[in-house]
Amino acid sequence: MLTFRRAFLAAAFLLTIFYLTTRSTTSPAGIPAAPPTAFPKTEAVLDSSRQPSTTAASSDQKHHDANLMRGGANRHPPVRGQQTMQDTSKMSLYDKLAYQFPYDVEVKFPAYVWQTWKYTPAHGEFNFREHEATWTEQHPGFIHEVITDQVASHLLRLLYASVPEVLEAYEALPLPVLKADFFRYLILLARGGIYSDIDTYALRSAVEWIPESVPRDAVGLVIGIEADPDRPDWKDWYSRRIQFCQWTIQSKPGHPVLREIVSHITNATLQRKRAGSLKDVAHKNVIEFTGPALWTDIIFGYFNDERYFDMTHSAGQIDYRNFTGMQVAKRVGDVVVLPITSFSPGVQQMGAKDIDDPMAFVKHEFEGTWKPESERHIGS
Repeated sequence: MLTFRRAFLAAAFLLTIFYLTTRSTTSPAGIPAAPPTAFPKTEAVLDSSRQPSTTAASSDQKHHDANLMRGGANRHPPVRGQQTMQDTSKMSLYDKLAYQFPYDVEVKFPAYVWQTWKYTPAHGEFNFREHEATWTEQHPGFIHEVITDQVASHLLRLLYASVPEVLEAYEALPLPVLKADFFRYLILLARGGIYSDIDTYALRSAVEWIPESVPRDAVGLVIGIEADPDRPDWKDWYSRRIQFCQWTIQSKPGHPVLREIVSHITNATLQRKRAGSLKDVAHKNVIEFTGPALWTDIIFGYFNDERYFDMTHSAGQIDYRNFTGMQVAKRVGDVVVLPITSFSPGVQQMGAKDIDDPMAFVKHEFEGTWKPESERHIGS
């Protein structure tokens, strides 16, 4: 017969066993069981993506970047688990974003396709049904969303509620195109996946964009070249000698490039707002403020950032010369750069091949974008 005394002793025994088996895997309140592993930085290397890379850039261990880029001999088990609560009130915006949206290069690319336009496909005035349908056809099983301006505002309030300065900057932007540019970076930073402008056809599935020789768990960002104007008067037509395209981007959430561009746009917008000069931002300024010129600068800045790449044995800074005339994909750390044919096929210049080329992945038509004629591809 189970007496009260026996029941009490049995309960005490079970509690003791539970305590002894759990104390070795837990720590005092507020202290993580083990500190994140520090990963050494490795040399910044440009590879032809047809050959596997033997090195990859790694993080500087700054606020949850322990898993940034790992490869070869530097590979370690990923550090995952619940984050400890931190006071973000004294953090920089960059660090707040790193805390809210940590980056792990080893996760899969999220199966999202994000697009924005004035209307949804269900609306009678939606004029991009053929374009939009190709993304669904090429990506069965993906969540495909066309976000209107009103929905974008509500969605960002949900995702960035803990970073109110980002929301303030988004609402303060005076032109719809500025908000559209900002949205693509914000949604990819928070959720990852693919962003593509609404006037863009998907020619091939995103599962084919990264060469088979490149490990998927070593890549966190896929970008393409918009313009490679190898001509003396290139400055008359383009803002940068090599210009990376931002009408189609694939990313894992939390990527440092997205973190950097969101921080930059937020800080610049709020500074202009305080100074009362936001109204002076015209369409001609968009390319530098939120568009492909800024996007290109941020990417090159990342490639040469000593927080992520060990430049000790580098032959020099990575710049346009590393990408001009390229015909196959190249990998720099955790970024895959696709040749101009991939996202700009059929422009009949700058070495771009036609849309039936195996490296042609998307076709952008500029019908639903803001870009003035001087910033589009021009005849030679």
